[in-house]
Amino acid sequence: MSETYTDSHLREILTRTRRVAMVGVSMNPVRPSYYVARYLSLKKFEVIPVNPGHAGRMLFGQTVVASLSDIEGRVDMVDIFRRSEHVPPIVEDALETFPDLRTIWMQIGVEHPQAAEMARARGVDVVMNHCPKIEYQRLFGELRMGGINTGVISSRL
Repeated sequence: MSETYTDSHLREILTRTRRVAMVGVSMNPVRPSYYVARYLSLKKFEVIPVNPGHAGRMLFGQTVVASLSDIEGRVDMVDIFRRSEHVPPIVEDALETFPDLRTIWMQIGVEHPQAAEMARARGVDVVMNHCPKIEYQRLFGELRMGGINTGVISSRL
């Protein structure tokens, strides 16, 4: 059962977020995690790539780190590109590593209600089964370029 989120709530999250830790990012340009990281980077989000298999490599001007605990400083959002069964330890690590964390975001197809509840109990917003790239484009009027009616820009008189 998928949760629903209001546009105003998603817009608030995306507006306040500046630094994103992307867990499970790929170096392969045809993988969704790669182009989501690229898109967010182009939109002036600071995306910290997290993938132990690529630690030390560079991606969009950032060094890939092996784990969340390798990130220095504050992170506003942890974006999870891992299968749902891998979510609980990632959320636990995020909550422990970043005391001021504002958002846990689970990508399309990724849901874990118990991990979400653990984060919400600490005052962290949770979004499951959504993509921040798609939501950003939809909410800020960029999908119109692909012929999709977002309702953000209208030609009605």
